[in-house]
Formats: sequence, structure tokens, C-alpha cells
Amino acid sequence: MKQTVREVIVVEGRYDKNALSQVVDATIVTLGGFAVFNDREKLAFLRRLAEQRGLIVLTDSDGAGFVIRNYLKGALPRDRVKQAYIPDIRGKERRKRAPGKEGKLGVEGMKPAVLLEALRRCGATFEEENGPAERRGEPITKADLFALGLTGGTDSAARRQALLKALDLPEHLTPNAMLEALNLLYSREEFLARAEAAQEAGNF
Repeated sequence: MKQTVREVIVVEGRYDKNALSQVVDATIVTLGGFAVFNDREKLAFLRRLAEQRGLIVLTDSDGAGFVIRNYLKGALPRDRVKQAYIPDIRGKERRKRAPGKEGKLGVEGMKPAVLLEALRRCGATFEEENGPAERRGEPITKADLFALGLTGGTDSAARRQALLKALDLPEHLTPNAMLEALNLLYSREEFLARAEAAQEAGNF
């Protein structure tokens, strides 16, 4: 059974996310490698997640991974961010034809036990060990998005982008990613109230 981690875990790319999602039940956000340096929306989103849930940064142990990690250290509130480190292990991931420049395995190449240990060492909050997660009432659902005209309609994409902008969230979130982000940041009541206010203000 996978263990649930309360904090949001930040990794470099989708292969890292895939590997980690086999090990823990957690919200995992990908940075897209160096693309995060020029993505102000994503940084603002990460700051909000850090304030509300706490973040764990888990990058590769090579030079590029540390460049990204150090950038995030300066961009995010330090008291809300934990740093998880994987060990230097030589090798190459199965999907790659050749090892990386430094010949080290990245997050995607780590064994489950190694990833779990990295999370434990950084002080991750495992729900089973700290009691059940706080309940925030009913979650926001796809039916809520549909009722607001944010999915299933001819102008749904434009309405979603307008609402995301009004809520200061990245405009390129897919409907599923939007739903996940909304549930991380708001209770259902808070979201519906904000959506109603945005509608009345003519924002979407």
C-alpha cells in the first residue's frame, strides 16, 4: 500500500513523476526542467502551494538538478520548503540509450525504497504516521466545473482561462490539472463563492 504524503512534491519532469507516483500517494508537480526559470505563473502557483500545503523539492543529483534546486530556494519561502536528496548512484535509466552527462541515475532511476528514504530524511509528513489528513469538506468535482460552464461547452476553454486568470492560476492548466489545483487551494465553498464573485464581476 502506498503511503500518503501531505506536502506537494516538486520534480523535474514527467518520468520522475511517474516513478514517484508508484511509491507514494501525493500531489506531484513537474517543473519542465529549466523551463521553470521563465514561467512566472508556475512560480506563483508553487508559492501558493508552499504556503498552503508545504513543498518538497526532489531533483536529480547532477549539476542541472542543483541549478534548479538553488533557483527554487531563492524563489520560494524557505520555511515552507523541504529539500529531499537522492544519493549519487552511477548508471542509466532503462529508457535512455546512454547515461546522462555525469553518468548518474536521476529520480526516475531510483528504487522505491531509496525514494521513500529521501522523503523521510527531509521530514515529509506521512499521513499514516501523523493521523488522518484534515478534512476540508466536500471536494470540488467535475460536475461543479460543468455546472459553471467550465467544461463541456463551446466556450468552456475560454471561460476556464478567464477564471484561472481571475484566480491567479496558470492559464494553461488542463481541466484535470485545474481541478487538482483548485482542490489543493480551496474548499468547495470557497471556490464556488470565488467563482460566483468572478462571474458577477464579468471576469468569466
